[in-house]
Amino acid sequence: MSDRDRPIKPLPERKEAFAAREVAKGKGIYEGPYDREPPQGSGPLNRHGVPRLPVGQRQVPNWPVLDLGDLPEIDLASWRLRVDGLVAREIELTWSDFLALPQAEEESDFHCVTTWSRYDMRFAGVRFRDLIAEAAGGAKASAAYVFVAAYDEDPSSGEPYTTNLPLVEAMKPDVLLVHSWDGAPLPREHGGPCRMVTPQHYAWKGAKWIRRITLRAADERGFWEKRGYSSTAYPWLNDRYARRS
Repeated sequence: MSDRDRPIKPLPERKEAFAAREVAKGKGIYEGPYDREPPQGSGPLNRHGVPRLPVGQRQVPNWPVLDLGDLPEIDLASWRLRVDGLVAREIELTWSDFLALPQAEEESDFHCVTTWSRYDMRFAGVRFRDLIAEAAGGAKASAAYVFVAAYDEDPSSGEPYTTNLPLVEAMKPDVLLVHSWDGAPLPREHGGPCRMVTPQHYAWKGAKWIRRITLRAADERGFWEKRGYSSTAYPWLNDRYARRS
């Protein structure tokens, strides 16, 4: 059988194999704490005091669409967001509940692990930290990690999209649950009606089509993290992949 006739493997398998090859070449790996090495990149410093373009990235004028191959269509009447785990009050929000929370606008840069970055993206939504404080009554003292689940699923396995993030990173003021981009409702292909954005981390940490947020004491790897991608995902240290044990 020629290579052309071989069946194409599912996207997650191809991405996992790519990550393993990069790790084998010593690329895209950072295992130390953030404060061990200075942030790497080019251009003027951004508002966080690091080079605007992270190491290994290129600036693009568009917003490429990347997903698992499943674009859920979620009407606002049935949309729900559950917040549970180590919070003072577990809740399930409707769309109107979500819009009644304090609203925020942020102009942020967006960095994808596939090596592109787009600048000056205007987002509107609810700050993650406001969601936890206002809707869920705050995080419990034992909460240290965030585990996020989305409405989309991997078509090849049925596994839902998930991702993980340290709570201290999710609580940064530029982390939003976004419902609008550039003054218009967030398009479905970019995670509408609501997605998370994590400007100081690679963008897969900001789940599209978000449906559940769970605060936990211990870390749990998400969809891509189980397939060789970094749990910390800090762009300015080229922190793309996790070394296999």
